[in-house]
Amino acid sequence: MRRASILALPLLFVSPTAVASPESAPTMTAPITYPETRRVDVVDEQFGEKVADPYRWLENDVRNDKEVAEWVAAQNKVTDAYLDTLPGRDAFKARLTKLFDYERFGMPYRKGGRYFYSRNSGLQNQSVLYVRDGLNGEGRVLIDPNTWAADGATALGEWLPSEDGKLLAYSIQDGGSDWRTIRVLDVATGKVLDDKIEWAKFTMAASWAKDGSGFYYSRYPEPPADAKFQALNENHRIYFHKLGTPQSADRLVYETPSQPKQSHYSGLTDDGRWLVIYTSEGTDNRNLLHVIDLKDPAAKPKTIIGELTNEWSVIGNVGSTFYISTNKDAPRSRIVTIDVASADMAPREIVAQDAAVLGSASIVGGKLILSYLVDAKTEVRRHALDGKLLGKVTLPGIGTASGFGGEPDENETFFAFTSFNYPTTIFRYDVATDKATVWAQPKVAFNPTDYVVDQKFYASKDGTRVPMFVVRKKTTTGPAPTILWGYGGFNIAYTPAFSAARVAWMEQGGAFVLANIRGGGEYGKAWHDGGRLANKQNVFDDFIAAGEYLITQGITKKDGLAIQGGSNGGLLVGAVVNQRPDLFAAAMPAVGVMDMLRFDRFTAGRYWVDDYGYPSKEADWKRLRAYSPYHNIRSGVTYPAILATTADTDDRVVPGHTFKYTAALQAADIGPKPHLVRIETRAGHGAGKPTDKVIEETSDLYAFAAKWTGLQVKPVE
Repeated sequence: MRRASILALPLLFVSPTAVASPESAPTMTAPITYPETRRVDVVDEQFGEKVADPYRWLENDVRNDKEVAEWVAAQNKVTDAYLDTLPGRDAFKARLTKLFDYERFGMPYRKGGRYFYSRNSGLQNQSVLYVRDGLNGEGRVLIDPNTWAADGATALGEWLPSEDGKLLAYSIQDGGSDWRTIRVLDVATGKVLDDKIEWAKFTMAASWAKDGSGFYYSRYPEPPADAKFQALNENHRIYFHKLGTPQSADRLVYETPSQPKQSHYSGLTDDGRWLVIYTSEGTDNRNLLHVIDLKDPAAKPKTIIGELTNEWSVIGNVGSTFYISTNKDAPRSRIVTIDVASADMAPREIVAQDAAVLGSASIVGGKLILSYLVDAKTEVRRHALDGKLLGKVTLPGIGTASGFGGEPDENETFFAFTSFNYPTTIFRYDVATDKATVWAQPKVAFNPTDYVVDQKFYASKDGTRVPMFVVRKKTTTGPAPTILWGYGGFNIAYTPAFSAARVAWMEQGGAFVLANIRGGGEYGKAWHDGGRLANKQNVFDDFIAAGEYLITQGITKKDGLAIQGGSNGGLLVGAVVNQRPDLFAAAMPAVGVMDMLRFDRFTAGRYWVDDYGYPSKEADWKRLRAYSPYHNIRSGVTYPAILATTADTDDRVVPGHTFKYTAALQAADIGPKPHLVRIETRAGHGAGKPTDKVIEETSDLYAFAAKWTGLQVKPVE
């Protein structure tokens, strides 16, 4: 029942491709004539300071504003013309197409003796949902979203089968938007039922009632027609939908009208008795906890945790005894039990905080399966329900393991394992025998043994020890063209994971580096707190120090470092380029939060105050003003080459952030290197992006990085 961050879902950002020519330097091209961007006389005065916002009009929705649409078309025309001149673009696309063409599987989910899982044959724009009758049954197509839209941009979102496996609730994501439409399908016949739920967002497809009569879901009120992709998301509510009835008849289960900024998510315990309600306000790991005893039709929500100060995540239950992961009095988290039927609901600790960071937890086969992060690498442990340590789950190597869902009284579970040089493989794990067997293993057009993964530690500006992963081909020696990737926010830990695209970069002689900077969750709450609010500058210092370390250690050369990040990582790239433009050869901020003074005025932006602070509060505003990428571009200083990316349907970090940032870059006196924007159509923040769009965008980014890190691209044979 753990809740994902609202800002940063897994993004499809991957790193560029090229081969080093160590002594070479990028040749300058003729100056680019950028589209003329109209300036407006908009000045906001806040806390005694006047701040100009000359491109405020670029915040308008491209669908509703002709001038913005024309600006987008003009920018794309200039960017496309420049990218057409880059010699490696076609080679990258050809190689990426081959590398992406491999069979990929999602984690199986069993209900009613049926196994549901996703599969992509290789170059399908969207993965297809399959079902098997029994573990070894023949898979059949249940939902193929590739038939939904000619451009492949309509995706299957979240899905969940009913308890007996006879019905499937699933969500539809169109054009990359966070909005979801929920439908229901008969698994045996494939027939889509008449049930239809609109305006769902940040919710599982459904939490099914035990008897399959309907499901619980969360939604927002319908926004104004012309503000669908920009209006603030408030007044989140939980409803119950009874099958066969219209959405208008859905029963309201939980809301907090006096607290419109609170969000509510529900989950059902495995025995079907308790509806668990999580309430939060932002993206920080803090939530209230309520339960409803569904055995009593008249039961009202019972408050289990009434203070919004810590995280409380229900793992499972045995009767009224709830097993809960919490960071109360444990910044790296621990496991406690609470008897929700008792008058005294004091937590009782059964697994104490460890030196490692507790990530996910589940109850399967009568055992607690706990997943920890040890220096940003996964370690999985088995415990008895009384907390006694039984041992560790053997993993294939150093990397990232995820999954371990299942039934509390059955021994079967599945997990995925991946690393930088280990394609994501699905394992079936027997809790009783402690044995794992391969369930699905992809075949990729590269040799994993050709690559080496090193974990290194470096000192940040204040002396903090920060880890990074350096990945490259074994034959790559000396300073190599390097992509440095970072995020640094929202308690999200980035761990080793396979990317077919990064292989294309590394096989040409480049290196990929992931810096586990503060603000993330790699070392628990203290690591997160060390990179947010008043400590946000630590994130930028950590990333800058990573770049300096890579150069001084000879991993890359002075003009061989490109940086990349998306969402909060896009903010990171924009901020460090302003602070240290001399350090980087190229920068590729994607869907970034670039205007830190107005981020909370659009869609989900108001959630992010937990990490960024409130623009309406003086102390926070002054900190935000000091690093906001849009407001701190330094005319008279030479900047690296910049290719920003965004998408017209991004309704999480609205594209106006990148539009305004790009306009300001192009208007500033920051040197002759290109400062461009690539604006995708029918795409959003990242999730659901079609494979062909991913390949095209990655090819463009790789060609751009290759050009400005002085690389020569080998032709694809």
